[in-house]
Amino acid sequence: MWRGSRGKRVAEPEPLRVAFTHISRRAWAGGYNYQRNLFEVLNRYHPGEVRPVLFAGMNDDAAEIAALAQIPGVEVFQSPAFDRTGRGLLGALALGIDGPAAAQFCAREIDIVFESARFFGRRLPFPAIAWFPDFQHRLLPNLFSRRAYWQRELGFRIQIASGRHIMLSSASALEDLKRFYPGVANGVSVVRFATEPPSSLLTTDPLDVISRYGLPQHFLYLPNQFWRHKNHQLVIEALGLLKRRGVDVVVAASGSTHDPREPDYFEDTMRRVAAQGLESSFRHLGMIPLDHVYALLRTSAALINPSKCEGWSTTVEEAKSFGVPMILSDIDVHREQTEEAARYFAVDDAGALADHMSDVMADAGSVAARHLQAGHDERVRAFVTDFIQLARVAAHSKPAR
Repeated sequence: MWRGSRGKRVAEPEPLRVAFTHISRRAWAGGYNYQRNLFEVLNRYHPGEVRPVLFAGMNDDAAEIAALAQIPGVEVFQSPAFDRTGRGLLGALALGIDGPAAAQFCAREIDIVFESARFFGRRLPFPAIAWFPDFQHRLLPNLFSRRAYWQRELGFRIQIASGRHIMLSSASALEDLKRFYPGVANGVSVVRFATEPPSSLLTTDPLDVISRYGLPQHFLYLPNQFWRHKNHQLVIEALGLLKRRGVDVVVAASGSTHDPREPDYFEDTMRRVAAQGLESSFRHLGMIPLDHVYALLRTSAALINPSKCEGWSTTVEEAKSFGVPMILSDIDVHREQTEEAARYFAVDDAGALADHMSDVMADAGSVAARHLQAGHDERVRAFVTDFIQLARVAAHSKPAR
């Protein structure tokens, strides 16, 4: 497509209009932050090449939608077609197309559709990218009910069978794809995301945030949602070991407590905290504003991510951007993502985690807010370039019929 000026053709292509669907921060903070960051850096580094068009349901969080709509270059449309009632998926499966959603895509002149935990049908008349963040259900099947396992597995299989171009976030995920779905003939791209928060999220005084939550000057930060695979239990076990050693360490945890697969997980976790008398050591701050997240990350003694499974960790990427020390579970993607520049522990080794926590706190210096590291923009530029290249390749592929 070409942009005309007073009837004349000029060699300036129209931006690719890519349809995204809203991801609730409460349901999946990593997914929400991924899209927010992607929209920001597309505009910052390659304005006018890709136009994110966000489709949201009528009941989606107004504040979340407004925050995304403020990003330059982003268009937002709300429609009942994107309410998560299950009707659209039923049409996609039974008829081969989510008709109401497809109609909205047509009306907004979409060029390509980005599917994240959504499927709009094998007969969708648009090229589509299917993002597979990770293969958690295959790697940790014990954490899924039979229904949840097959819901996710069949979703992946249907997207593969429908000829979607598959986007992965790491080489580790690519190896998992090859192992679990051998012979996949779809186009596959690895796009490692990198983060660069807008300056507006870095203006809050970190010392004020520390004071607001009653935290000590030196603390470790664990900004993971309370899902079982995020492995909070191991951190609590490590804190118990440290308490018995007479070592005082505070872990500040933030993130959503909502997990539809295991609604009681957060309460069970906090009961374990209370049973061990760790209320002053493990402090859950709730679902806090993003500027507070960055303030705590930048002043923490270290980031902890004990997760048993990641596709490409948003929190690790953010810690890298600010040069925050990291204490990470020893899974392949963490090694890939940090290039060995972190402390690692086995996902079931509370003793090793406790040792790392103690050592980091002993080495903690004076409190100061870290700034973005020199050269971080190179990773961000590479991410943006790779995503645009993927969008161009996928846009020129023919939709499956």
